Amino acid sequence: MSIAGVVAILRGTPKHPIGDDGRMALSDHLRELRARVIKASLALIVGFVVALFFFQPLFDLVMNPYLQAVEMMDMKSGAESLSSVDGAAGGFMLYLKLCGLAAFIGTSPIWLYQIWAFLMPGLHAHEKKMSRIFVAVASPLFLAGVVLGYVTLPKGLEILFGFVPEGLTNIVEFSDYLSFLSRTLLVFGIAFEIPVFVIMLNRIGVLPGAALGKYRSWIIVGSFVFAAVATPSGDPFTMTLMAVPMVVLFGISEVIARIHDKRKAARKQDLVGDPDVPSVI
Repeated sequence: MSIAGVVAILRGTPKHPIGDDGRMALSDHLRELRARVIKASLALIVGFVVALFFFQPLFDLVMNPYLQAVEMMDMKSGAESLSSVDGAAGGFMLYLKLCGLAAFIGTSPIWLYQIWAFLMPGLHAHEKKMSRIFVAVASPLFLAGVVLGYVTLPKGLEILFGFVPEGLTNIVEFSDYLSFLSRTLLVFGIAFEIPVFVIMLNRIGVLPGAALGKYRSWIIVGSFVFAAVATPSGDPFTMTLMAVPMVVLFGISEVIARIHDKRKAARKQDLVGDPDVPSVI
């Protein structure tokens, strides 16, 4: 394939005219999706390669929450259980999982943008500017969620270790611990993204701010239920530290949505009777 062909695939340029309402042919949507997936995949590959050069610092970073939990529980002997990996390919899989996790988190601004950019062809021109705002807000929130999950992990592990009966040793395979850590970090990061997508749904007219206010109490309950189910440790401490920021972010998103709806209604009122001016969302 020529370089021009590769560039064309990465651009995902539509081959059919785009309608005034932003509608695209199905083949163009698929072409756009392919381009976005390839770009996100390339970013992940580059991030993975970079992470390989920083494996030892990443390994120390991953081990730190477990060692903190062991120290808090005064289980020094239990720390040795993480010094082994499972199977002949355990070391190789450790490199893949750890560097893959680092690449996924480190390249979050890129793949988050690709997710939102895929929705751009269906939006009005002025709404496409929201992609920059989306990335500027969504990326820091995702990383903030990951950091919060990392900070709360030692306490969550301490609580889980506390359920081990006296006289027994809790032997933890490193691969199991790494999977537990990965789920914790990603669940916290994704949870912090939900309010951002709520605002985006409001921007495209799917979710009005009044609906958020009407179901506010259910949203609060749902946040705690989601946190209880989603957190790998399942302890009240970790659940609360996830649910409370989610509720606060939902409250902020409701305020932003209501302000947007009021401005939208005002613009529509100003445009009443003028058929030459297109509607504005």
